[in-house]
Amino acid sequence: MRRLFDFAVVLVGASIIVFLMIRLIPGDAVEIMLSSNGEATEQQVSELRAKLGLNRSMPDQYVRWLGDVVRGDFGNSLWTGKPVLGEIGDRIGITLELTFLSLAVAVALAIPLGAAMAYMRGSRLDLAMRVVTVSGVTMPSFWLGALLIYLAALWLPAWPTIGTIPSWSEDPLKHLQRMLLPTIATALPALSSLARIIRSAMLDALSQDYVRTARAKGLGEGSVVFKHALLNSLIPFVTALGITTGYLFGGAIVVEQVFAIPGLGRLIVGAIADRNYPLIQAAILVVTVGFVAINAVIDILYVVIDRRVAL
Repeated sequence: MRRLFDFAVVLVGASIIVFLMIRLIPGDAVEIMLSSNGEATEQQVSELRAKLGLNRSMPDQYVRWLGDVVRGDFGNSLWTGKPVLGEIGDRIGITLELTFLSLAVAVALAIPLGAAMAYMRGSRLDLAMRVVTVSGVTMPSFWLGALLIYLAALWLPAWPTIGTIPSWSEDPLKHLQRMLLPTIATALPALSSLARIIRSAMLDALSQDYVRTARAKGLGEGSVVFKHALLNSLIPFVTALGITTGYLFGGAIVVEQVFAIPGLGRLIVGAIADRNYPLIQAAILVVTVGFVAINAVIDILYVVIDRRVAL
């Protein structure tokens, strides 16, 4: 019950912030819509604003919108007139795929890389890998994406970087080729961060008494490092994993712009440019729900990894 209450508070807070922020963006949705058809009169502007409910006070607009959301109605797009949840549903699949592909790559490489850095602490290889991970953390995803497009055009001109993404059923190989560079651009900063967390947690674990006891009992080095030290290093890793997944989702939205991927990111950016209030609010709430839900799942994983957490 406490977690459900926290969940509701976060969503209400996010909805208020988004509701206010998008209305502080310079420009008016009604004027933008009418200007696309030529010069608009004041009467036309007033009539359309009244039709869309934008002539009411902000508190009144918010209360009405929140009431509709509670009933499951997120409103219709100001431009297409279609339900915004339908438009989000059409785009969110590719964004989720990019997010989880990036997460899989980051996790699969971060654990062995971080463990190797901890085990070989102070060596030249450890120093080199730390330089690489620091560089990865400091590289913005959008800059890395642009760099990958440039390198692909220079060295692999036939590699698909921008354009349509074939479906899995249509052409699985071309689909993976098209998703490879965006996945690398999204995953590298997360991989670097997670590897450094594993390294720090492993260094702490390797200095503990239970590791010395395991070695004194004659256990093999592989068993000591991976079964004892690494397993006990996963709690801080899993903690960071929840937050990292949320940031990967946000990073995927940005990377979509660089690689012209028709996902949720391009939809949100287009909605901001058009001042499409219902679509922006619904999209941000969907992202917020996903972020909070992921962290709730991570809390459950704590108990799976370490039973003492449940006590």
